[in-house]
Amino acid sequence: MTTRVLSVSVPVADQDAALRFYTEVLGCELRTDVEVWPGARLVEVVPPGSSVSLFLLPPDSEIPVAIRLGTSDAQRAHDAIREAGVALHNEDVLRMAGMPPMFSFTDPDGNGLVYLEDTAEDEHG
Repeated sequence: MTTRVLSVSVPVADQDAALRFYTEVLGCELRTDVEVWPGARLVEVVPPGSSVSLFLLPPDSEIPVAIRLGTSDAQRAHDAIREAGVALHNEDVLRMAGMPPMFSFTDPDGNGLVYLEDTAEDEHG
């Protein structure tokens, strides 16, 4: 069901300070810095040559602080997670324009997870 790790969220107090640290000190490359919707800024960096990115998010972000995983079929994964009795954060698979089908849930220890359907065009999550 899981095809790969796409990204990992890092909770940060100040996105601008974190962006400077990850790019200027650690040498990561900025991939995305956008306001997804009002008040929800997505800052994504990636180590050179890595296919796994880091999302620098405030702990109170509306964007889930989570590990993002690829799956070949989001609906099938959603059904399997529901059948396993896992707490889903989305009643149905989310389908938003320009984004792969996705949903979020938590593992038994309360860690946030998001499944995103892998598509041929999606190379970096």
